[in-house]
Amino acid sequence: MRFMNADADPSAPRIRKLTLAVDEGRCTLRWLWPEQLEAVYVERLELNLMNTDRVGEEHGSVVDYGDHVGGSTQGKLKLYTREEYKANNGYVDRMTGFGAIQYTVYACQMHEDGPVLIRQQDEDNQGIASAGKADIRFAIRYKSGFFQKRKTVLITVTAEVPVPKEALCYVRKQGGVPLNKDDGTVYPFVSDFVPGKNEMPPVEVAKDDYIRLFFTDGPKYGAAYRLISD
Repeated sequence: MRFMNADADPSAPRIRKLTLAVDEGRCTLRWLWPEQLEAVYVERLELNLMNTDRVGEEHGSVVDYGDHVGGSTQGKLKLYTREEYKANNGYVDRMTGFGAIQYTVYACQMHEDGPVLIRQQDEDNQGIASAGKADIRFAIRYKSGFFQKRKTVLITVTAEVPVPKEALCYVRKQGGVPLNKDDGTVYPFVSDFVPGKNEMPPVEVAKDDYIRLFFTDGPKYGAAYRLISD
């Protein structure tokens, strides 16, 4: 078995319009089959956001869900035929636990030396589903005294599972609570969050400043976590 980039052969078959539907712990994949294609390989990759982000740091770049880091990260591959697809009205996979799962459907061509899987750069054959979102709860308290121009902000983050520091940021805004990540000045966190209660170091801000937590990347981290304000 080997991979071939679709761009290397314009005539190579491509998977189109992959959709994912999650219902009661099952994820159903459906896509458009190229003519004459009789089988595909479906890849299931459980995304470990802690490890994924660390690899991104080591390589000096942000690792997207769609990347196979350095070509080395690969999930479990399963051969699936057009006949099986018709019989099951798609490809059905059982999902359990927390986190995000990336599915990639590769068109498969049979050669003398074995199957060749077509890797598409357009990612039209790829999708991400949530196996269940872990809760991240946060509480923000302000402490200040009369006649003081500044106040202390106390941030508590309570997580169900380990959360990488890259997943969250806090935003400071003058005169009101920030509405989104871009509605103020963004600050990163310096350490990962462990399961349970995490007390952040106190932050000093001006008396009319307010703070709120957000995902650094909503689509990416929102697939695995649910951010809740207490």
